[in-house]
Amino acid sequence: MTKAIRTLFSMVFVAVLLFPAGGCREQIPQMLYEIKIYDVSGPGQAERTERYISGALKPVLRRSGIEGVGVFKPLESDTAASGKYIYVFIPYETADKYFSMKVVLEKDADYQKRGSDFLNAPHDNPPFQRYESILLKAFAGMPRFSTPSFATDRSERVYELRSYESATEYKAGKKIDMFNNEEIALFEKLGFNAVFYGQVLAGSHMPNLMYMTTFQNMKTHDEKWEEFRNDPDWIRMRDKEEYRNTVSRNTQYLLYPLSCSDF
Repeated sequence: MTKAIRTLFSMVFVAVLLFPAGGCREQIPQMLYEIKIYDVSGPGQAERTERYISGALKPVLRRSGIEGVGVFKPLESDTAASGKYIYVFIPYETADKYFSMKVVLEKDADYQKRGSDFLNAPHDNPPFQRYESILLKAFAGMPRFSTPSFATDRSERVYELRSYESATEYKAGKKIDMFNNEEIALFEKLGFNAVFYGQVLAGSHMPNLMYMTTFQNMKTHDEKWEEFRNDPDWIRMRDKEEYRNTVSRNTQYLLYPLSCSDF
């Protein structure tokens, strides 16, 4: 084998290692998302938790380079979210960023001072009943979150958080394939203003995925979903054998953004 041939062979081998399936196209890293759901059904708990989020949590996240934090409450008309809850969406660039935040929060003196009423609350007067933390990995079809922009008042906006549960891990994977291959593009075509799509890595309803779409008001929400249900692309993909029985439970939460929300 001549030197020139050996060199060419080596170049081809390196190219295969670097670009095994996607050619020369650079793949965008998939972000991690955390959704915290606080049960604030006790007297004064909603106000105290909001003060903590706006006055202590969001500033320390911003100092750590984390932007795009969403803070929401359920619409009063949303029967799926009976009770009082506050939803917090936190995006992380990497897993290291997510895991290092606990140490950051413990060592940040300003955060500890500003959040003292919340963090050091007495046992008989807590700022929440319980909270749930859900960890998600962004879909390859939308590896980074996106924030919507509306001219309507925040109280009019409808941010719909959906959870699709599946009977098995295999079926959950097929539903994710459906989003990555076709459904994300359909939502984009119809103007659903998606914030994120994510596979739940840790949560209470696994296997499941979650995503959030946004609308300027309830009228637009209803019109967009009616358009979706009648779209030929949805009817075509819905009837594909590979996507049958991929969702065993579909739960929708209708939310609106608080004044301290970044979007």
